[in-house]
Amino acid sequence: MPFKQNVYEKAVYKEPAPIRDTEHPFQAMIDRFDIAAKILELDPGFYEYLVSPSRIHITSIPVVMDDGRIKMFEGYRVIHNEILGPSKGGIRFSPDVNVNEVKALAAWMTWKCAIVNVPFGGAKGGVVCDPSSMSPGELERLTRRYTANLLDVFGPDKDIPAPDMNTNAQIMAWIIDTYCMNTRNTNTAMVTGKPIILGGSLGRVEATGRGVMSVTLSAMAKLGMSPQDSTVAVQGFGNVGSIAAKLLSGRGCKIVAVSDVHGGYYNENGFDVEDLIEYASNNNRSLAGYPEAQEISNHELLTLDVDVLVPAAKEDQITSANAPDVKARIIAEGANGPTTPAADRILDEKGVLVVPDILANAGGVTVSYFEWVQDRQGYFWSIERVNKRLDRMMKTAFNNVFVASEEYGVPLRTASYVLAIDKVASALKLRGIYA
Repeated sequence: MPFKQNVYEKAVYKEPAPIRDTEHPFQAMIDRFDIAAKILELDPGFYEYLVSPSRIHITSIPVVMDDGRIKMFEGYRVIHNEILGPSKGGIRFSPDVNVNEVKALAAWMTWKCAIVNVPFGGAKGGVVCDPSSMSPGELERLTRRYTANLLDVFGPDKDIPAPDMNTNAQIMAWIIDTYCMNTRNTNTAMVTGKPIILGGSLGRVEATGRGVMSVTLSAMAKLGMSPQDSTVAVQGFGNVGSIAAKLLSGRGCKIVAVSDVHGGYYNENGFDVEDLIEYASNNNRSLAGYPEAQEISNHELLTLDVDVLVPAAKEDQITSANAPDVKARIIAEGANGPTTPAADRILDEKGVLVVPDILANAGGVTVSYFEWVQDRQGYFWSIERVNKRLDRMMKTAFNNVFVASEEYGVPLRTASYVLAIDKVASALKLRGIYA
């Protein structure tokens, strides 16, 4: 029988507290976890086990800078869970990365993998640095020392890193070389998102954006919406946002607004997304000054009268302050944590269909899994095979979440957490607690 109680009440494991917009990301994850745990009537011991990170590694990274001085950086690797398989998650380089953010991202990876039926647990890494101010040599030395400090953590059957914010295939190449030189063992499956020539997978760069496209089209089909008659606004024009915009445009959607760190850009007649991408690539990865657009603010983009909104930038973009003004029928979260817990309730009451981050942007880890499989087999797939399998897995995951949403009478986000937590808890019950 569908669960019809107020799903935003706090679970029994914690003291009641208001849902706020000012929580750090890990607390936002717990807020959603608590709702699903209450629906599942999760055993309190299992709750404590599943909500807590398995291990947190904090390491100091000395780097000899180009001017000869030694500079210290702080790095993190959080292993949230390994019940379903080796932990998996990206590494981000950012001046504002912190351990609470990395804990949240690691937990979200656990739930993502469970939702798309990938046999990985969740992990995430980060280094507090400003890569834009560092030379390639400094970045290489930073990456190699970070990897060397975590040699006992990484491994193809232990913990598998990947690119994330401000890291790329070159960073992954330095990681794999450092690992293999120290272990005296060439094992290309120890990292994903690496260059094709070093065992990377076709389709990996586009995977997250393609996954966003896939679940957006699935959501539109459920609401009886035609792509050819739908308008889309995309916040964030990095790898995820630009590719999602390009692919949705290719399916007939009209992309009327995009944004990057410099601001928002609107064209009621729709953008030529290929031209936007080319302009950004020739303009230091910026859309600033794009001639065929009206400049708008970030708030205006999020509240435009469009059919679909794709927040693919940063955390906490849709809050209780602007959620009442959101007009989109569908929100497909390309970024991690773009909607606060307080905004969830408002959007649900407005009837907005929110495809949550742990489902919408799981395309990246899905193709990372494909890469890991290909490396272990020593046999590599065509781009058509990669994309076909990705689309199938994303559509299956969306349909499973949608069915659970109707069964329990809850939003898609809560249904995603219910399915993911139930799967990991069931595996934990079978494995038992080692003592």
